[in-house]
Amino acid sequence: MRLLMIASLLIALPFGAAAAPAWQTISSEPGKRIELNRTSLKREGTTVEAQGRVVLEKDLIDGRSGAPYRVIEAFTRYDCATRSANTIKRIFKRNETDVVREENIKGSPLPVRTGTLDDKVLREVCRPPKEGAAEIAQKANEAAGQLKAANEALLKKEMAKTEKPAAMKASEPPVLAEKPKEDSIPSIRPNLKIAMESAKVALPAPPPEPPPAKIAAPKAATVVTHSKPRPAPKPKAPKREINHAEGYMLELAHSEPAMQHAQIHWDYDGAGAPDNWAKLDQNNKLCAIGERQSPIDIRDGIKVDLEPIKFNYRPSTFRIIDNGHTVQVEVGDSSISLTGKTYELVQFHFHRPSEEKVNGQRFDMVVHLVHKADDGQLAVVAVLLERGTEHPFIQALWNNLPLEKNMPVAPPEAVIDLNTLLPATRNYFTYMGSLTTPPCSEGVLWLVMKQPVQVSQDQVNIFSRLYKNNARPIQRLGGRLIKEGR
Repeated sequence: MRLLMIASLLIALPFGAAAAPAWQTISSEPGKRIELNRTSLKREGTTVEAQGRVVLEKDLIDGRSGAPYRVIEAFTRYDCATRSANTIKRIFKRNETDVVREENIKGSPLPVRTGTLDDKVLREVCRPPKEGAAEIAQKANEAAGQLKAANEALLKKEMAKTEKPAAMKASEPPVLAEKPKEDSIPSIRPNLKIAMESAKVALPAPPPEPPPAKIAAPKAATVVTHSKPRPAPKPKAPKREINHAEGYMLELAHSEPAMQHAQIHWDYDGAGAPDNWAKLDQNNKLCAIGERQSPIDIRDGIKVDLEPIKFNYRPSTFRIIDNGHTVQVEVGDSSISLTGKTYELVQFHFHRPSEEKVNGQRFDMVVHLVHKADDGQLAVVAVLLERGTEHPFIQALWNNLPLEKNMPVAPPEAVIDLNTLLPATRNYFTYMGSLTTPPCSEGVLWLVMKQPVQVSQDQVNIFSRLYKNNARPIQRLGGRLIKEGR
């Protein structure tokens, strides 16, 4: 009987092992751990579906059910070709087994930014199998061998052609019609020098019949040195001296950067992405060469007794606009005071995810409150937002979101109080940086509140419908000093 029980357990064991998740730690940070279930990977072309989870050190309260949870599992589709991800289901758990709530998510894929936790997971799930990598390498080697053989054959062919004009009598006209058409366009790199040398040999021989005047013009001789005639330059393009050592393709490559960014507006992806901001407008040069750029990863600050920020925020009506880059809000008379200087609140706006990191951690969203002093200096108060319970202040704004971009809404009776947006603890980090949007002006005083404020998942999703990703990548610290209130 005992042997039968052991045998039945051994038979059942493989099935249980196959179904059990194999959790692999992708990232471990203070307060949370990111894990991937290796047994859940389902590949279909460039798409991989995977199960991941966030394991928290402390309980959070679910805004819908009111129950505590510590584990968030998510089923996500990753597109390895477009580097995007789409979470299709999320499960909130009290522990490894007790489910608090499940939700199916209907949303569009979001781009995965380099350096984020999502990027680490995407790299892991999109990693090709070893045998696939070997096959790719083998095919690449075979292609390289074929290309080398083809180039050698073309080189020999061109060498043979260059010997024929030397043996030709001066009284005999060159038989151009006998050459195939494709032979007049040799390959770009290996045959350019040969074409030049053959042109030098052929030029002293007088043609048997007078050619048309245009062909006999000096410009035609210059074109002969190219293996392929260059296209006529555009009227506004600057005239550039031909450098035969560069080759035909390199000449085109030099003129491309001057035109590729024309009429492109700055954005967070595509041709207007942050890497191109400085190329779009000469006024944005600091975006590329600035030494005190924002945002940064806030870490290794010195802990000191910082002067408390005096917030002079008053309840006010507001004006809200979707300006094509973010949701921006203007309010009435409000300001902050610090180090004997008063900064008037100009506007505040949102980014998703948070642009700044704190000890490597990025938050779900951030509010940037932009202030300006009489001397022109800017001071930005950053309030980090994390998922939790619904925030009434944020909901009041979302209730009045404009239906169209660049069409402001100013509800006559709605009133908001910015004091309710601030965290209970007003301790902060501070450093000198820049604007996080073009023209990336420097000399901005940054005041990043240490305690995050909670917003609901629905409130994050609403902003995501407008802007999936409107955060500038992290900039290098460059030896700047960071102070942290203790």
